[in-house]
Amino acid sequence: MPDTCDIRWFRQNFREKIDAALQGTPFSLDFLTALACQETGEVWPILRKKNLSLDRIVELCVGDTIDFNPNTGKGRKAFPKDKAALVAVTNGQRMFDIARQALVDMAHFIDSYKGAASNPDKFCHGYGVFQFDLQFFIKGEADYFLNKDYADFDKCLARALGELKDAQQKIPALKNKSVLTDLEMAHVAIAYNTGSFNPAKGLKQGFVPKDKHGNPIGPFYGEQVFAFINQAKNVPHEDDVTTLPFTVDANGPRFKVSSTKLNLRSEPCVDSGAASNIKASLSKDHVVQAMTNRAVRGFMEVETDFDGERLRGFASAQFLTPV
Repeated sequence: MPDTCDIRWFRQNFREKIDAALQGTPFSLDFLTALACQETGEVWPILRKKNLSLDRIVELCVGDTIDFNPNTGKGRKAFPKDKAALVAVTNGQRMFDIARQALVDMAHFIDSYKGAASNPDKFCHGYGVFQFDLQFFIKGEADYFLNKDYADFDKCLARALGELKDAQQKIPALKNKSVLTDLEMAHVAIAYNTGSFNPAKGLKQGFVPKDKHGNPIGPFYGEQVFAFINQAKNVPHEDDVTTLPFTVDANGPRFKVSSTKLNLRSEPCVDSGAASNIKASLSKDHVVQAMTNRAVRGFMEVETDFDGERLRGFASAQFLTPV
Protein backbone atom coordinates (compact mmCIF):
# COMPACT_ATOMS: atom_id res chain seq x y z
CA MET A 1 0.00 0.00 0.00
CA PRO A 2 1.63 3.32 -1.04
CA ASP A 3 2.37 5.63 1.87
CA THR A 4 3.32 9.31 2.26
CA CYS A 5 6.92 8.69 1.19
CA ASP A 6 5.78 6.87 -1.95
CA ILE A 7 3.37 9.64 -2.93
CA ARG A 8 6.08 12.22 -2.29
CA TRP A 9 8.45 10.30 -4.60
CA PHE A 10 5.80 9.88 -7.30
CA ARG A 11 5.03 13.58 -7.42
CA GLN A 12 8.67 14.62 -7.33
CA ASN A 13 9.34 12.51 -10.42
CA PHE A 14 6.13 12.93 -12.43
CA ARG A 15 4.37 16.10 -11.28
CA GLU A 16 5.78 18.32 -14.04
CA LYS A 17 4.63 15.97 -16.80
CA ILE A 18 1.24 15.35 -15.20
CA ASP A 19 0.54 19.05 -14.60
CA ALA A 20 1.31 19.82 -18.23
CA ALA A 21 -0.89 17.00 -19.53
CA LEU A 22 -3.80 17.97 -17.26
CA GLN A 23 -4.25 21.38 -18.87
CA GLY A 24 -7.78 21.62 -20.26
CA THR A 25 -9.02 18.55 -18.38
CA PRO A 26 -11.23 18.40 -15.26
CA PHE A 27 -8.78 16.06 -13.52
CA SER A 28 -6.25 16.86 -10.78
CA LEU A 29 -2.72 15.84 -9.85
CA ASP A 30 -4.08 14.23 -6.67
CA PHE A 31 -6.48 12.16 -8.77
CA LEU A 32 -3.79 10.91 -11.18
CA THR A 33 -1.57 10.15 -8.19
CA ALA A 34 -4.42 8.18 -6.61
CA LEU A 35 -4.98 6.29 -9.86
CA ALA A 36 -1.30 5.31 -9.99
CA CYS A 37 -1.49 4.19 -6.35
CA GLN A 38 -4.56 2.08 -7.08
CA GLU A 39 -3.38 0.54 -10.34
CA THR A 40 0.30 -0.20 -9.68
CA GLY A 41 0.79 0.74 -6.03
CA GLU A 42 1.97 -2.80 -5.28
CA VAL A 43 4.82 -2.39 -7.77
CA TRP A 44 6.48 1.03 -8.07
CA PRO A 45 6.74 1.74 -4.30
CA ILE A 46 8.99 -1.32 -4.09
CA LEU A 47 10.83 -0.78 -7.38
CA ARG A 48 11.81 2.78 -6.45
CA LYS A 49 14.01 1.39 -3.66
CA LYS A 50 15.85 -1.08 -5.91
CA ASN A 51 18.46 1.26 -7.42
CA LEU A 52 16.69 1.22 -10.79
CA SER A 53 16.43 4.05 -13.31
CA LEU A 54 13.13 5.89 -13.55
CA ASP A 55 12.60 4.54 -17.08
CA ARG A 56 13.14 0.99 -15.88
CA ILE A 57 10.68 1.46 -13.03
CA VAL A 58 8.03 2.67 -15.48
CA GLU A 59 8.75 -0.26 -17.80
CA LEU A 60 8.29 -2.76 -14.96
CA CYS A 61 4.89 -1.37 -13.96
CA VAL A 62 2.92 -4.37 -15.21
CA GLY A 63 0.59 -6.74 -13.39
CA ASP A 64 -2.71 -8.60 -13.15
CA THR A 65 -1.81 -12.09 -14.36
CA ILE A 66 -4.32 -14.16 -16.30
CA ASP A 67 -6.39 -16.30 -13.91
CA PHE A 68 -8.90 -18.17 -16.11
CA ASN A 69 -9.47 -21.74 -14.89
CA PRO A 70 -10.55 -24.03 -17.77
CA ASN A 71 -11.70 -26.69 -15.29
CA THR A 72 -14.22 -24.47 -13.53
CA GLY A 73 -14.82 -21.87 -16.23
CA LYS A 74 -14.17 -19.17 -13.64
CA GLY A 75 -11.74 -16.28 -13.81
CA ARG A 76 -11.01 -13.78 -16.55
CA LYS A 77 -13.71 -13.47 -19.20
CA ALA A 78 -12.18 -10.76 -21.42
CA PHE A 79 -9.58 -11.46 -24.11
CA PRO A 80 -7.16 -13.08 -23.64
CA LYS A 81 -8.42 -15.68 -21.19
CA ASP A 82 -5.21 -17.68 -21.43
CA LYS A 83 -2.06 -18.21 -23.47
CA ALA A 84 -3.86 -20.18 -26.18
CA ALA A 85 -6.30 -17.33 -26.78
CA LEU A 86 -3.46 -14.84 -27.13
CA VAL A 87 -1.16 -16.80 -29.44
CA ALA A 88 -4.12 -17.63 -31.71
CA VAL A 89 -4.43 -14.02 -32.93
CA THR A 90 -2.15 -12.08 -35.29
CA ASN A 91 1.16 -11.28 -33.55
CA GLY A 92 -0.14 -13.17 -30.53
CA GLN A 93 3.01 -15.23 -30.01
CA ARG A 94 5.13 -12.10 -30.18
CA MET A 95 2.85 -10.46 -27.64
CA PHE A 96 2.98 -13.49 -25.36
CA ASP A 97 6.79 -13.37 -25.40
CA ILE A 98 6.66 -9.68 -24.37
CA ALA A 99 3.96 -10.31 -21.75
CA ARG A 100 5.76 -13.32 -20.33
CA GLN A 101 9.10 -11.52 -20.06
CA ALA A 102 7.41 -8.52 -18.48
CA LEU A 103 6.06 -10.75 -15.73
CA VAL A 104 9.40 -12.49 -15.17
CA ASP A 105 11.30 -9.19 -15.03
CA MET A 106 8.84 -7.57 -12.64
CA ALA A 107 8.57 -10.65 -10.40
CA HIS A 108 12.34 -10.56 -9.94
CA PHE A 109 11.70 -7.59 -7.64
CA ILE A 110 8.09 -8.13 -6.47
CA ASP A 111 7.78 -11.23 -4.29
CA SER A 112 3.99 -11.45 -4.55
CA TYR A 113 4.33 -12.24 -8.28
CA LYS A 114 7.03 -14.91 -8.00
CA GLY A 115 4.45 -17.69 -7.78
CA ALA A 116 2.74 -16.61 -10.98
CA ALA A 117 6.08 -16.17 -12.74
CA SER A 118 7.00 -19.78 -11.91
CA ASN A 119 4.17 -20.95 -14.21
CA PRO A 120 5.50 -20.77 -17.81
CA ASP A 121 2.01 -20.12 -19.19
CA LYS A 122 1.34 -17.10 -16.97
CA PHE A 123 1.67 -13.55 -18.29
CA CYS A 124 0.46 -10.03 -17.45
CA HIS A 125 -2.59 -8.31 -18.90
CA GLY A 126 -2.17 -4.86 -17.28
CA TYR A 127 0.47 -2.49 -18.68
CA GLY A 128 1.83 0.86 -17.59
CA VAL A 129 1.70 2.96 -14.42
CA PHE A 130 -2.06 3.48 -14.97
CA GLN A 131 -2.65 -0.05 -16.36
CA PHE A 132 -3.98 -0.41 -19.89
CA ASP A 133 -5.57 -3.83 -20.31
CA LEU A 134 -4.41 -6.35 -22.90
CA GLN A 135 -8.02 -6.88 -24.05
CA PHE A 136 -7.46 -3.84 -26.27
CA PHE A 137 -4.82 -5.78 -28.22
CA ILE A 138 -7.58 -6.99 -30.57
CA LYS A 139 -9.40 -3.64 -30.54
CA GLY A 140 -6.96 -1.71 -32.70
CA GLU A 141 -4.34 -1.10 -30.01
CA ALA A 142 -1.88 -3.91 -30.72
CA ASP A 143 0.98 -1.54 -31.53
CA TYR A 144 0.73 0.09 -28.10
CA PHE A 145 1.66 -3.24 -26.53
CA LEU A 146 4.00 -4.59 -29.21
CA ASN A 147 6.02 -1.36 -29.26
CA LYS A 148 6.01 -1.24 -25.43
CA ASP A 149 4.58 2.28 -25.42
CA TYR A 150 3.49 1.60 -21.85
CA ALA A 151 7.16 1.86 -20.86
CA ASP A 152 7.15 5.54 -21.90
CA PHE A 153 5.54 7.57 -19.12
CA ASP A 154 4.38 10.32 -21.50
CA LYS A 155 2.58 7.83 -23.75
CA CYS A 156 1.22 5.91 -20.77
CA LEU A 157 -0.13 9.14 -19.26
CA ALA A 158 -1.68 10.24 -22.56
CA ARG A 159 -3.38 6.86 -22.89
CA ALA A 160 -4.76 7.05 -19.35
CA LEU A 161 -6.12 10.57 -19.84
CA GLY A 162 -7.81 9.47 -23.06
CA GLU A 163 -9.45 6.58 -21.23
CA LEU A 164 -10.50 8.85 -18.36
CA LYS A 165 -12.12 11.31 -20.75
CA ASP A 166 -14.04 8.44 -22.37
CA ALA A 167 -15.04 7.18 -18.92
CA GLN A 168 -16.38 10.61 -17.98
CA GLN A 169 -18.59 10.61 -21.05
CA LYS A 170 -20.19 7.36 -19.87
CA ILE A 171 -21.60 9.13 -16.79
CA PRO A 172 -24.51 11.35 -17.96
CA ALA A 173 -24.33 13.66 -14.94
CA LEU A 174 -20.63 14.37 -15.53
CA LYS A 175 -20.13 14.26 -19.30
CA ASN A 176 -20.36 18.03 -19.86
CA LYS A 177 -18.65 19.18 -16.66
CA SER A 178 -15.35 21.08 -16.95
CA VAL A 179 -14.71 20.93 -13.19
CA LEU A 180 -15.07 17.79 -11.10
CA THR A 181 -15.04 17.27 -7.35
CA ASP A 182 -12.83 14.62 -5.79
CA LEU A 183 -15.87 12.37 -5.37
CA GLU A 184 -16.87 12.82 -9.01
CA MET A 185 -13.34 11.97 -10.12
CA ALA A 186 -13.59 8.77 -8.10
CA HIS A 187 -16.81 8.03 -10.00
CA VAL A 188 -14.91 8.51 -13.26
CA ALA A 189 -12.27 6.09 -11.97
CA ILE A 190 -14.98 3.47 -11.46
CA ALA A 191 -16.07 3.85 -15.09
CA TYR A 192 -12.36 3.68 -16.06
CA ASN A 193 -12.14 0.36 -14.22
CA THR A 194 -15.46 -1.24 -15.16
CA GLY A 195 -16.70 0.60 -18.25
CA SER A 196 -19.77 2.01 -16.48
CA PHE A 197 -21.00 3.74 -13.31
CA ASN A 198 -24.19 3.13 -11.34
CA PRO A 199 -25.08 6.22 -9.24
CA ALA A 200 -27.17 4.09 -6.88
CA LYS A 201 -24.08 2.14 -5.74
CA GLY A 202 -21.86 5.14 -5.10
CA LEU A 203 -18.23 4.21 -4.44
CA LYS A 204 -18.98 0.52 -3.85
CA GLN A 205 -18.18 -0.42 -7.43
CA GLY A 206 -15.26 -1.77 -9.38
CA PHE A 207 -12.75 -4.44 -8.46
CA VAL A 208 -12.95 -5.73 -4.88
CA PRO A 209 -10.78 -8.44 -3.25
CA LYS A 210 -12.73 -11.55 -2.34
CA ASP A 211 -12.18 -14.59 -0.14
CA LYS A 212 -12.33 -18.17 -1.42
CA HIS A 213 -16.10 -18.13 -1.07
CA GLY A 214 -16.49 -15.05 -3.26
CA ASN A 215 -17.25 -12.66 -0.41
CA PRO A 216 -15.77 -9.14 -0.56
CA ILE A 217 -12.93 -8.74 1.94
CA GLY A 218 -11.57 -5.33 1.07
CA PRO A 219 -12.63 -1.90 -0.15
CA PHE A 220 -14.13 -1.55 -3.62
CA TYR A 221 -12.08 0.08 -6.37
CA GLY A 222 -14.05 3.32 -6.05
CA GLU A 223 -13.63 3.47 -2.28
CA GLN A 224 -9.90 2.87 -2.52
CA VAL A 225 -9.35 5.50 -5.22
CA PHE A 226 -11.26 8.06 -3.17
CA ALA A 227 -9.15 7.19 -0.12
CA PHE A 228 -5.96 7.61 -2.16
CA ILE A 229 -7.16 11.02 -3.41
CA ASN A 230 -7.59 12.19 0.18
CA GLN A 231 -4.25 10.69 1.16
CA ALA A 232 -2.52 12.51 -1.70
CA LYS A 233 -4.18 15.80 -0.74
CA ASN A 234 -2.50 15.56 2.68
CA VAL A 235 0.99 15.25 1.20
CA PRO A 236 2.48 18.74 0.63
CA HIS A 237 3.33 19.49 -2.99
CA GLU A 238 6.56 21.14 -1.87
CA ASP A 239 8.92 20.02 0.91
CA ASP A 240 9.03 22.15 4.06
CA VAL A 241 12.66 23.31 4.29
CA THR A 242 14.10 25.05 7.38
CA THR A 243 17.52 26.66 7.69
CA LEU A 244 19.19 25.55 10.91
CA PRO A 245 21.36 27.95 13.00
CA PHE A 246 24.82 26.56 12.32
CA THR A 247 27.53 26.50 9.66
CA VAL A 248 28.68 23.30 7.99
CA ASP A 249 32.32 22.60 7.12
CA ALA A 250 34.52 19.55 6.60
CA ASN A 251 34.60 18.84 10.34
CA GLY A 252 30.97 19.19 11.25
CA PRO A 253 29.17 20.25 13.22
CA ARG A 254 28.56 16.99 15.06
CA PHE A 255 25.42 15.89 16.90
CA LYS A 256 24.54 12.98 19.14
CA VAL A 257 21.36 10.97 19.33
CA SER A 258 19.23 12.06 22.29
CA SER A 259 16.59 9.32 22.07
CA THR A 260 16.87 5.62 22.88
CA LYS A 261 16.90 4.80 19.18
CA LEU A 262 16.92 6.96 16.05
CA ASN A 263 16.45 5.64 12.52
CA LEU A 264 18.78 6.76 9.76
CA ARG A 265 16.67 6.85 6.58
CA SER A 266 17.43 7.03 2.87
CA GLU A 267 14.94 9.88 2.39
CA PRO A 268 13.46 12.63 4.60
CA CYS A 269 10.20 10.91 5.51
CA VAL A 270 8.91 8.02 7.60
CA ASP A 271 8.33 5.04 5.32
CA SER A 272 5.95 2.24 6.22
CA GLY A 273 6.13 0.47 2.85
CA ALA A 274 7.01 -3.09 1.93
CA ALA A 275 10.69 -2.19 1.59
CA SER A 276 11.69 0.08 4.47
CA ASN A 277 13.80 3.20 3.91
CA ILE A 278 15.65 2.61 7.20
CA LYS A 279 19.40 2.27 6.63
CA ALA A 280 20.40 1.86 10.27
CA SER A 281 19.06 2.28 13.80
CA LEU A 282 21.33 4.53 15.84
CA SER A 283 21.49 4.14 19.61
CA LYS A 284 21.50 6.88 22.24
CA ASP A 285 24.63 9.11 22.16
CA HIS A 286 25.65 7.85 18.72
CA VAL A 287 27.48 10.71 16.97
CA VAL A 288 26.63 11.97 13.47
CA GLN A 289 27.99 14.79 11.34
CA ALA A 290 25.66 17.28 9.67
CA MET A 291 26.09 17.52 5.90
CA THR A 292 23.90 20.59 5.45
CA ASN A 293 22.21 23.21 7.62
CA ARG A 294 18.85 22.65 5.95
CA ALA A 295 16.19 20.46 7.54
CA VAL A 296 13.78 18.92 5.03
CA ARG A 297 10.41 18.11 6.59
CA GLY A 298 12.17 18.04 9.95
CA PHE A 299 14.94 15.69 8.82
CA MET A 300 18.65 16.58 8.84
CA GLU A 301 21.02 15.02 6.32
CA VAL A 302 23.94 13.46 8.17
CA GLU A 303 26.87 11.05 7.86
CA THR A 304 28.07 8.60 10.45
CA ASP A 305 30.20 5.51 11.01
CA PHE A 306 28.06 2.44 11.65
CA ASP A 307 29.29 -1.18 11.87
CA GLY A 308 32.44 -0.34 9.95
CA GLU A 309 30.65 1.57 7.20
CA ARG A 310 30.32 5.27 6.46
CA LEU A 311 26.60 5.86 6.01
CA ARG A 312 24.78 8.93 4.76
CA GLY A 313 21.08 9.53 5.25
CA PHE A 314 18.38 11.52 7.02
CA ALA A 315 17.59 11.62 10.74
CA SER A 316 14.88 13.48 12.62
CA ALA A 317 16.46 16.77 13.77
CA GLN A 318 14.42 16.90 16.99
CA PHE A 319 16.31 13.90 18.36
CA LEU A 320 19.78 15.28 17.65
CA THR A 321 21.65 17.55 20.09
CA PRO A 322 24.96 19.34 19.46
CA VAL A 323 28.13 17.64 20.72
